[in-house]
Amino acid sequence: MLTRSPRPPRPDDRRGFEIAIICALPLEADAIELLFDHHWDGDGLPFKKAACDPNAYSTGVIGCYNVVLVRMLGIGKVHAAVAASNCKASFPNVKIAFVVGVCGVVPFKRNGEEILLGDVVISEGIVQYDFGRRLPGRFVSKDGLLDSLGRPNQDIRGVLAQVKGIKGRQRLISEMTRYLNILRKKPELHAEYPGPAYDKLFEASYRHSEEQKSCEQVGCDDKLVTRRRLQVTELIPAPAVHFGLIASGDSVMKSGEDRDREFEARDVVAFEMEGAGVWDILPCIIIKGACDYADSHKSKGWQQYAAATAAACTKAFLNYWVSSFDQDVNFESSLSLQSQDSPYQNETAHAVDKRQMEPVFVVPFSKNSLFVGRHDILERLQGLLFEEGRQKIALIGLGGIGKTQVALQLAYWVKMNKQDYSVFWVPALSHASFEHACMEIIYACSIPTADSDNAIKAVRQYLSSKRAGKWFLVVDNADDAQTVMGSMGAESGIYRSLPQSDKGRILFTTRYRKVAVSVAGRNILDVPAMSQGEARSYLKEALIREISLDDPVANHLLTILTHLPLAITQAAAYINENQISLTRYVQLFENTDRDRIELLSAEFQDDTRYEQSKNPVATTWFISFNQIRKADELASRILMFLACVEPKAVPQSMLPKGESQQQLTRSIGILCGYRFLVTVEEKTLAENHPSRLASEQELAIAYQVNGHIAKAVELLEHVVKVQETTLAENHPSRLASQHALAGAYEANGQITEAVELLEHVVAVEATTLVENHPSRLASQHVLARAYQVNGHIEKAVELLEHVVKVQETTLAENHPSRLASQHELARAYQANGQITEAVNLLEHVVAIRETMLAVNHPDRLASQHELARTYQANGRITEAVNLVGNVVAIRKTTLAEDHPDRLASQHELAGVYEANGQITEAVELLEHVVTIRKTTLAKNHPSLLASQHALAMAYEANGQIEIAKITHHDSHHSTRLQEHMKQTGRSQKQ
Repeated sequence: MLTRSPRPPRPDDRRGFEIAIICALPLEADAIELLFDHHWDGDGLPFKKAACDPNAYSTGVIGCYNVVLVRMLGIGKVHAAVAASNCKASFPNVKIAFVVGVCGVVPFKRNGEEILLGDVVISEGIVQYDFGRRLPGRFVSKDGLLDSLGRPNQDIRGVLAQVKGIKGRQRLISEMTRYLNILRKKPELHAEYPGPAYDKLFEASYRHSEEQKSCEQVGCDDKLVTRRRLQVTELIPAPAVHFGLIASGDSVMKSGEDRDREFEARDVVAFEMEGAGVWDILPCIIIKGACDYADSHKSKGWQQYAAATAAACTKAFLNYWVSSFDQDVNFESSLSLQSQDSPYQNETAHAVDKRQMEPVFVVPFSKNSLFVGRHDILERLQGLLFEEGRQKIALIGLGGIGKTQVALQLAYWVKMNKQDYSVFWVPALSHASFEHACMEIIYACSIPTADSDNAIKAVRQYLSSKRAGKWFLVVDNADDAQTVMGSMGAESGIYRSLPQSDKGRILFTTRYRKVAVSVAGRNILDVPAMSQGEARSYLKEALIREISLDDPVANHLLTILTHLPLAITQAAAYINENQISLTRYVQLFENTDRDRIELLSAEFQDDTRYEQSKNPVATTWFISFNQIRKADELASRILMFLACVEPKAVPQSMLPKGESQQQLTRSIGILCGYRFLVTVEEKTLAENHPSRLASEQELAIAYQVNGHIAKAVELLEHVVKVQETTLAENHPSRLASQHALAGAYEANGQITEAVELLEHVVAVEATTLVENHPSRLASQHVLARAYQVNGHIEKAVELLEHVVKVQETTLAENHPSRLASQHELARAYQANGQITEAVNLLEHVVAIRETMLAVNHPDRLASQHELARTYQANGRITEAVNLVGNVVAIRKTTLAEDHPDRLASQHELAGVYEANGQITEAVELLEHVVTIRKTTLAKNHPSLLASQHALAMAYEANGQIEIAKITHHDSHHSTRLQEHMKQTGRSQKQ
């Protein structure tokens, strides 16, 4: 966020507003006004309006924009057109109008997607469905070129394209949910969710019998249509966002049959009464909450909640709007950088000098509304920096412990309480990110500089001068010693580019004690873990669903997350997005290592972290672990060793030996510096805190989840080797490591090794664990999967039928382990020629996973992928193309290009293309898959060989016989194949 004050400055006059929000009903306008971040009304003289303008206006701030709220005098197109025209006269620089409120909706979109009450619809276009000629017995709409309202302008279409993307929609819904939670807590708004029992959809032909009475009064309790989204959760369903055409007219749609006819004829998603009146006067977007199904059973019970969801969505949507005024500000800044030959030099210089005296605020994040606690460390920072006058302080702590959030809270505290200080923020992620932040400071302060190459130097010189006044600078994520301090004798380190001034204060955040000591000397503060009370309060704030502070499940969840703020944020985001209970999340977390790592690897939206940085908890440990591996090989080996033993006090004499005692001391110091260890006298203590998440076995599983199979095998072989010499044959940790290694072997194409190891694990567990023990069933599951790959299909079917039978008597229908086993059994059925059984079982798995998992969840995509394969085997090619095509599209946006799952779905899509006669598309896709797999897999890896074989068959089907022969022998002719593919000029990009 780049601002010169806590909010955009108050406009000088009515020309300073470019965003209007138009509402027809008081309850709609009230919801918007309660989301204002600041009200200009009452803060200074009121803004006047044009002569004869009867509109009622409220002015204020939403996010970083000055907005004017228009309260219409009545409902309908005419009132809307009058309100928009008068608004345009009074506020001539309005560039976009948002028509916000409530509407009626169609219950099902063309693709079968449900729209529930409380969901939000956003216009992609508008249709005047009641504009036309009423002829005897029929109505003929006028939809000629001159009669239609046309499509939105390019700016609006561009914003809609961004918001409709997967990432954009996820962020929009996340922000909307946050703002909705604020409104629901406003008692005066009465915006609580009415409850799923009141979300009733009647068959279109079932009419409400008495106009003036409610459904309860006349007994409308028949002919209900099933709503799947309402059945899958006992919690409040998170409102969804839908895009499409909106029907606008002067009459209220109160007929289910007419609603469906308009839907079939025009593919509209909603009905409202104001949009058409605004559309021709101001560029506009309609954002409305669903309060009824546009049928005769209409009631007002949902209006307050629907108005709140629409208002929350509008505030979230504004994050995507790019203000033309921002461009004007940058243009004005550029004037100050004109050459001294400019005839306006003196005036510009005077303006620059004046602006340089004003404190500025340049921070890339908005204030964290969920921040709780941390009073002690904030008070210590405030005292050290602003009372004792320490010029440099370093915050040190684990990745995810909340260093950045503490620094962000302090930055906003300085803004509000030290208003003579400018506040700046620079990330030390890389030299490039540091330079970009310096450019932001240059723009904010109008610092003269010739080009971006001098940005760092210019900022240093300016902040070191008296002209800059007092300032506070945060240097965030100073984790990499080479990036921060530079190489020996080099001038490339960020630290050497920082300003020096008696009036300046610098706060560093880092994971690495060596960096902290280098930049701040003894002025170091450790960021502790959250207390139990702080963690409970934070979880309560982050969750949509209300929880009690003494909820035992919540306390247990916080314990297994070790009170780590980033882990709590991630867990809350997962729970909110997937609408699951705390108990369900705990079950997933404690189910298997893979489940836990997948949860910790899940991406989530967080506007208080960098877009280019990775949010997941697991990723923070990858970063620290990889930095240790690069910095010190012995430290890496010590960490691997400690991952294989209990996290108790371990004598230094047991640790892997270095070349000297000094080397061992240095390596232990590095691990302590990264907070993986603490030392107690002569012993080294591996702390039982979040760094245990980075243990070697779990890190290996995380590598495998993220597609780095060879690294996973290497790490797990080390774990198993150590445990086989230190633990009994039936020790759970030893068996778990062998199980994990077998899974990695399978993923790496080492099927024989996987089968041998799993048969051993299954045999041992059969003598020590009961039949329905989760670990025993999990090992049998993985062994059956390995049998399939090894060609022992009947063994796989027999073993999986046993696993599924046991789980069907012990686990709920939607339990992840039960679904995973059914998924695997379906694969085995298909391999065994039992296609009908495979289709039935997979359709069951897909149906359940689609109701409980996010659209990009790996398990949901995997079952859809497998169902597409089965459809192909069953001759249902069109269904297969659609299903696997969707999987490929989603994985392309969420997985790396060389991720095994992404490549597997592309391979499968190519096969379906070929079966569908789309040979050219199949060849192009398989060429891409083969090219990538040849760079990541061994020559004899089954997946590579399968893709080469499929490519050869596709070449043959395409009439390319010669190259097909080459491909059949590709392990010996890779150079010839690559040369041919270059000559054909086929694109490898999919």
